[in-house]
Amino acid sequence: SYDMLFTGINVNRKWKDDRTWFGQYAGAYIQSTLAGATPAIAHQNARNTADTGRFIPGTDAFKTAFSQVTSEASVLSGSKLVDNSRIYHSDVNYNFKDQVKFAEIQVGGSYRLYELNSQGRIYTDANGPINYNEYGAYTQLQKKLMDDRLKLSGSIRYDKSQNFQGNYSPRISAVYSAGENKQHNFRASFQTGFRNPSTQDQYIGFNVGSAILLGSAPDNLIRYTETLPVSTTVGQLFAGGTSVVMTGLNAYNNSYTASSVAALSASGNPADLRKTNLEYVKPEEVKAIELGYRSVVNDISVDINGYYNVYNNFIGNINVVAPYYGTAVDSPSATGGPTNLGTQSIHALQNGNFRAYQLYTNTKIEIKSLGFGLGLSKKVYKDFEFGVNYNYAEFKFDQSQDESFEAGFNTPKHKVKASFGNEKLFKNLGFNVSGRWNSEYLWQSTMVDGMVPAATVIDAQVTYNVPSMKSAFKIGAANLGGKEYFQVLGAGLIGQQIFASWTIKP
Repeated sequence: SYDMLFTGINVNRKWKDDRTWFGQYAGAYIQSTLAGATPAIAHQNARNTADTGRFIPGTDAFKTAFSQVTSEASVLSGSKLVDNSRIYHSDVNYNFKDQVKFAEIQVGGSYRLYELNSQGRIYTDANGPINYNEYGAYTQLQKKLMDDRLKLSGSIRYDKSQNFQGNYSPRISAVYSAGENKQHNFRASFQTGFRNPSTQDQYIGFNVGSAILLGSAPDNLIRYTETLPVSTTVGQLFAGGTSVVMTGLNAYNNSYTASSVAALSASGNPADLRKTNLEYVKPEEVKAIELGYRSVVNDISVDINGYYNVYNNFIGNINVVAPYYGTAVDSPSATGGPTNLGTQSIHALQNGNFRAYQLYTNTKIEIKSLGFGLGLSKKVYKDFEFGVNYNYAEFKFDQSQDESFEAGFNTPKHKVKASFGNEKLFKNLGFNVSGRWNSEYLWQSTMVDGMVPAATVIDAQVTYNVPSMKSAFKIGAANLGGKEYFQVLGAGLIGQQIFASWTIKP
């Protein structure tokens, strides 16, 4: 993999160094201006002069430079993405069934060490690997009652990450089997859980061109620094020089929400600006209720399940804009004078003296999700079997209460799958055909946001068994129609896959 931004920068540097290019541009711009050219014409003349001989995509010179740049990891001369990060994980579990008879009791624990090592390309680890750890312990008890028709389970787990306070997550569940043959199975559970911020949430420091992806670990914010040029004479006066040093602390402590900056751009009214008020990312918490039923009714296999989740401190992203100078405040005054820090921040935004960031944080808004699934299958004629599954998922988040927060649920509301097949169509020959459909859904990520369109896909498979060879031969196709589709923005299109297999069963 390679970084497109640094690929473009460093391919240009293979052709001409920055000092030479900017010197030629400045000289030509000044000459054009002195000759009476407008700024737009002077700019075009300067580009034509400085760009003479530039590598053209598709030429041998461009291909050679591209290959060299994408093979080199240093951002000064290359764009290759390097990530030699490691996870060391261990766990242990013991079941006391031989020592304790009244119930089944288990205890266990785990330990994990993270070693982040991207040489500064993804994480802020340019000066050496970043290490942190987490550990946990749990115990679980299961008891069967009522002639083994009722099974009760309870468990509790404690987890501690080096960068966060510890969390307890208890869980209780019950499964009851009714009917003469215990064919009606009812299940219910209540559990609490949490999600620790990921390595990316804490330690990423990645320039994607349009913004900086920045994790919120306090030491990460100090390590991420940039020296950026300040435009305009007034801006340089406010900044105290021709450049400024920006760190992650600017992003979290002195920035405006991106939605309010967009509002300023549309209205021209600084009163639309809102200061970013963020806390560093912390563990996400959830309370979940699940219910389910499984049985066979009139030769129809039935599986029904449903869930309801309540999230607090849901982890997501927020887009912010940090001015190079001035102080971010709610509704700053544009008439406060040049010494007013709020006014200075408006000047920075209006003259391009700002840096955009995408930060990792938690929303203060309580989020709910719910859904259910229904699965049915039945033999409709002899050995022909038909099955259908439907899943519904809804995510309840009031975006108006936290306009710049991106939750990234990334799940279609409706999904349907139907299948029809016969394992014994003829002697040793079987087949299966299935179709799946999902509704369109919103995709949000650190790289791109947008809608994923609805998709319908047909898959088919034929199986032939050869008992004398203890073998099964399969041939089939995924996406039989061949129309390309996608389910993740930023990833490649999914086309047709044709496969064949030979399985030997000793």
